Amino acid sequence: MNYQEALDYIHGTYKFGSKLGLENIKYLLSLLGDPHKKLKIIHVAGTNGKGSTSSYIHSILKEAGYRVGLYTSPYLEEFTERMRINGENIPKDKLANITAIVKEKIEGMVNEGKNHPTEFEVVTAIAFYYYAKENIDFLVLEVGLGGRLDATNVVEDPLLSVITPIGLDHTEYLGDTLDKIAYEKGGIIKENSLVLSYPQEAEVIDVFRNLCAERNSKLFVTSFNELTIHKSTIEEQVFSVNILGNVYDNIKIQLVGIHQIYNACTAIGAVEVLRKYRNINISDEAVLGGLYNAKWPGRFEVLQRDPVVIIDGAHNLHGAEALRKSIGALLKDYKITFVIGMLQDKDVEGVLKDLIPLMSKIIATRPANPRAMNAIDLADKLKVFGKETYVSEDIKEAINMAIEETEANEAIIFAGSLYMIGEVRKLLIK
Repeated sequence: MNYQEALDYIHGTYKFGSKLGLENIKYLLSLLGDPHKKLKIIHVAGTNGKGSTSSYIHSILKEAGYRVGLYTSPYLEEFTERMRINGENIPKDKLANITAIVKEKIEGMVNEGKNHPTEFEVVTAIAFYYYAKENIDFLVLEVGLGGRLDATNVVEDPLLSVITPIGLDHTEYLGDTLDKIAYEKGGIIKENSLVLSYPQEAEVIDVFRNLCAERNSKLFVTSFNELTIHKSTIEEQVFSVNILGNVYDNIKIQLVGIHQIYNACTAIGAVEVLRKYRNINISDEAVLGGLYNAKWPGRFEVLQRDPVVIIDGAHNLHGAEALRKSIGALLKDYKITFVIGMLQDKDVEGVLKDLIPLMSKIIATRPANPRAMNAIDLADKLKVFGKETYVSEDIKEAINMAIEETEANEAIIFAGSLYMIGEVRKLLIK
């Protein structure tokens, strides 16, 4: 099996749908020798910010001299981005070889009358097998969807469970209230474990407190009460903070947007717990270096200036709110051409209501995904805002249209779907 055949096989399993539950993945992993049980795991769930927070933790541990895996989804440009060790994507030949092994085990499962694993279960099994074979020190493992029934939740004894901001998303799977969603995300809390949470709404924290009490686990909550932001520009951000009793002065990060400062504080909280309760050797210098060197493409990422060109993965209400705040803080004097593509199963009206009032011109386009809303339907929803609006089903054409419509002293923002901005990033960097 070569790399392209591996991708075709993996993506071909999309037809088996998205089923929440652990029976299938546990059985598949048992056939592979239970690779997940050989790994030291930091498990990260949440609605927003989990990718950035995972990236920060990964970068800090790498800076401390460890060999660290990072498992995330979705990818922006290359499938191999989903499985990294110390910032390097899984080599294509290794992905192909491991996929062939996993495929053989799945064929055996199906012959026994078991359900065929879903695409996410297949990818998660490949990742666990890869990281176990590579004998890494730690794995930062991002949940795919929810937590309790997500395929990554086969982890039985994590070093730490981290929960980033909780908001309303995937309500058809996770419930239509914050406390229901918190219960699903809090499913990563295990017996006798350590848990660190972003400072959530009171009803969300109550759910986590109850789950920790039931499971004899210790809950830590980060606080932004002693956070001072010294600088926030599209070049860098500088802040000082006291997290769980440790004071850090003049932390510098390259990720842009106030929400990235909060995500960095959550990552610092995770590191403090790992140091104090798991005796992992991480110096303050490694924390500072790791935070500065962390990269997370596609999240308020500045690709160009004159005009300023930004891509952002704001695809739900929480993400749209973070983008709105970043625009207010960093681009308030700019006229903005906004290129948006959305998936049909997102809160399209909510995202539009939050962001469109800030924009001068709008271009509706369509992400390359089976769940994408077509550009004409999206444009219909934009009419109510009375903005100058253009339509292009083709992303490349939408990019050219945006460039033509924008002056050098203005800005272009591409947002709405990670699938869309990944394509935009690839085309613009080329």
